Amino acid sequence: MREFAEIWSYLAEAPLVWLTATLVAYAIGDAAARAAGGAALVNPVLVAVVLLAGLLWLTATPYPVYFEGAQFVHFLLGPATVALAVPLYDALPRLRRALLPVAAALLVGSVTALGSALLLASWLGAGRETLVALAPKSATAPVAIGIAEGLGGSPTLTAVLVIATGLIGAVVATPLLNALGLRDWRARGLAVGVAAHGIGTARAMRVHPEAGAFAGLGMGLNAVLTALLAPLALALLL
Repeated sequence: MREFAEIWSYLAEAPLVWLTATLVAYAIGDAAARAAGGAALVNPVLVAVVLLAGLLWLTATPYPVYFEGAQFVHFLLGPATVALAVPLYDALPRLRRALLPVAAALLVGSVTALGSALLLASWLGAGRETLVALAPKSATAPVAIGIAEGLGGSPTLTAVLVIATGLIGAVVATPLLNALGLRDWRARGLAVGVAAHGIGTARAMRVHPEAGAFAGLGMGLNAVLTALLAPLALALLL
């Protein structure tokens, strides 16, 4: 065990070790998801998070050290989010025909996600920093972290809450929507995108291309709406 610790201390100094670990963990998660036939519980991101968390715990590596090595993945969040415009463009004619229902669903979903989280956390006695970090949890990570930083919250806590929200949404959404009997791929995708941002959108794309396109739309518009509503909601609550 001591020899392993010494070898790891040496490897951990290499700048690409955590980037490599992240990519390998996701590759394992993706292979597991394919082997499971796309089962909701075997989500590639969830598998990767569990593997990386175990590795960080086993090696006693602080999160800032990990992030310093893997921050290139964080940088790619922006281009990946923009790339979602491609399937959205393909679905543009269908979007125009459903503009009013989409706008109504977006407003209700965004207000519900924001308001329910803040009210419940406030009722449980959460402090200001927690409330600020919680407010943008349903927005995509780059936007949510920017909102939290701008309002004086903890970006790290926000990142954790965003990932947790996305993972829960990606795992729960498909069986829940099936149980509710919702068959319209546009409605399913929009709901997942608004509630579970990028991770949910990735899951929606695996299920159906039209669901993925509308999930990307929901994610993008919800990020903009959350950026507008979060400061107002916090001003009313605090």
